Amino acid sequence: MKEKLLRIGTVYIPVTNVKLACQWYVSKLGAELSYQDEDKAILNFANQSIFLVKSKENQSSNFYDIYGEERFSMTFEVNGLNALEAIHQDFIEKEIKVGEIENRGHVGRNFVFYDLDANKFDVWSEISPIFKERYLSSG
Repeated sequence: MKEKLLRIGTVYIPVTNVKLACQWYVSKLGAELSYQDEDKAILNFANQSIFLVKSKENQSSNFYDIYGEERFSMTFEVNGLNALEAIHQDFIEKEIKVGEIENRGHVGRNFVFYDLDANKFDVWSEISPIFKERYLSSG
């Protein structure tokens, strides 16, 4: 195979109320709204296109692992522990449901947070070296 997948273009997140979810993502996470109708919204943030899709009640992007632990489907990266701690504090001040900053036994630290529909997300203090080189280097 000569061609390869280059990037993830869009992530879909189930929500019960598109309008409320949109307002939450824009005001709490700083997302930019590109499009919205009754059934879906397209947001841009964290170098990603995110579709909020109207879904049935009690639907989320979470899943359970083999040990019965609820897992998130997405991890956001920030540039270092100071950034992680600052965002964690900012989320607390914005009254976003967040977990404690954790040491999971690997490089960096993490915490989880939830949106209005209990979709669980992760934040990690380590940025991908390729992303850092391409988009954050000053050279």
